[in-house]
Amino acid sequence: MKAIFETGGKQYYAEEGTVLYVEKLDAEAGSEVVFDRVLMANGVVGRPYVNGASVKAKVLKHGKNKKIKVFKYNAKKNYRKTQGHRQPYTKIEVISVK
Repeated sequence: MKAIFETGGKQYYAEEGTVLYVEKLDAEAGSEVVFDRVLMANGVVGRPYVNGASVKAKVLKHGKNKKIKVFKYNAKKNYRKTQGHRQPYTKIEVISVK
């Protein structure tokens, strides 16, 4: 069973057993989440979503990605600003696609 689902403004391709890093979810580690915004399931394309389709996943952990540097600069104005950012994520494992 294969599916493409949407969460956090992004689309993810999933099969059973797939481990994905998605935008941070409000769910505790060890709990199960269900994604019902499925765009495609087993070759059936939705308009925009497939009716009755869902992706069930288990939350493995929460964390933050590596730090990136944001550097702002204006030429000839003596303006420089450095800032760091770490994007939070949730690691999930897909249990089933229906």
